[in-house]
Amino acid sequence: MGQKTTVRDDGDGANPYLRTGQFRFFMGFSMNALSPAPSILEAAGVSLDRAEAILNGALQGADDGELFIERSESESFLFDDGRLKSAAYDSSEGFGLRVVAGETAGYAHSSEITEAALRRAADSSALAKRGYSGSADHGPRATNTRLYGEDDPTASPAFSDKVALLQEIDAWCRARDPRVVQVMASLSGERRTVEILRADGRLIRDVRPLARINVQLTVEKDGRRENGFAGAGGRAGFEVWISPDRWQEQAEEALRQALVNLDAVSCPAGEMDVVLGAGWNGVLLHEAVGHGLEGDFNRKGTSAFSGRIGERVAAKGVTVFDDGSLPGRRGSLTVDDEGTPTERTVLIEDGILVGYMHDRMSARLMGLTATGNGRRQSFAHMPMPRMTNTAMDNGTTPRAEMIEATKRGLYCANFGGGQVDITNGKFVFQCTEAYLIEDGKITAPVKGATLIGDGPSALTRVTMIGDDFDFDPGVGVCGKSGQSVPVGVGQPSLKITGLTVGGTGV
Repeated sequence: MGQKTTVRDDGDGANPYLRTGQFRFFMGFSMNALSPAPSILEAAGVSLDRAEAILNGALQGADDGELFIERSESESFLFDDGRLKSAAYDSSEGFGLRVVAGETAGYAHSSEITEAALRRAADSSALAKRGYSGSADHGPRATNTRLYGEDDPTASPAFSDKVALLQEIDAWCRARDPRVVQVMASLSGERRTVEILRADGRLIRDVRPLARINVQLTVEKDGRRENGFAGAGGRAGFEVWISPDRWQEQAEEALRQALVNLDAVSCPAGEMDVVLGAGWNGVLLHEAVGHGLEGDFNRKGTSAFSGRIGERVAAKGVTVFDDGSLPGRRGSLTVDDEGTPTERTVLIEDGILVGYMHDRMSARLMGLTATGNGRRQSFAHMPMPRMTNTAMDNGTTPRAEMIEATKRGLYCANFGGGQVDITNGKFVFQCTEAYLIEDGKITAPVKGATLIGDGPSALTRVTMIGDDFDFDPGVGVCGKSGQSVPVGVGQPSLKITGLTVGGTGV
């Protein structure tokens, strides 16, 4: 069995590239602001000159590497069953030092930021060079772009205001419909400051806010209970998502889904034409196709898309891209965790495979250019090729035409989670909101529907591409090799013929 990955429903002109020898460190919105701030290293009592010397010593004769430093603050609140069930705050900092020699990488990390710890990490990581003599790869290109501000979701609003908001959401949902029997509302926010010291002396800094609000409801009628869920978030402070119109939008959506499912019948099983709704349903594309287009799997030849550049892998009209440079989106990064600026990378163009997503290692070993997809969960993890915001481009067909053109099928409005086997692209996905299509019309809502298939095959069966492209509301969390990172997904509505639908109905 191949490696599995899972996904769950969970510029102002300032230059992040600063040479340590020239500025030490610089904060502010213009190069004339003259508002210096210490780096994380300097705040911990480690001079940048010494850190650079230690890093350069470890990288002598290596192909690549960096010193990654991180400080993170996060908090979460869960209001459940009419009371505050949990409130948590966490603060951490540390570093990871990586030495890359050929296909081997040495990595050492520590939550203790001291010169002695840096030396120990350098000595350990340098073991990757045993008997190896390489030439240093050129550093990442520079950028003046910034995709988000330096908001701190943990600082504002105040603790009491966040608790009061969740209490208000709970009361509002219960008053909205007498069938609501349980409400679960949550807030989560973090502010990560990362610094990447390169061998050429550049210190790259990125302050990354991330916030999210979730609402889950349970409704009951005649002894039957069903759930609905909605959430939203992105790279900004909480204020963007906690205005009454924004959180009420999430609560209304969760209630709508739950009430639809109260009337749902068991989904019949069999091969059907399937129409997928826009937005979050791009998670199917993420799982069934996206992981298979990450550079490490293709370099190793373990992906269903390995060695197929230039071949038709999808139906005509299908264009798939990954774009980490979208301002404020959950999966976006000004620079990735190796210091490479993110960008829009076209992966499939009009059905033809044209590229993969690369970190610096996979790009170097495949003779290509890094695409800004080197990501890591924290300083305790090595970077690897990961998606940012992955989506399919718009088409021209209204969704209503897809429904009208379907004699018997399934309309999937919302997905839950799913999983995929990278080696063959086989996937299984659960539908949280779905309807039967009969004689060109949407009829009964169904429950228990799952979609089963394989990504390479499903892409060739796309017969209609909608004109209603949308991204997900900002709730994606992707897992790979034990590391979780925030991501975005998107797509227009799609019609795919001949998918296997699992269900319990007749």
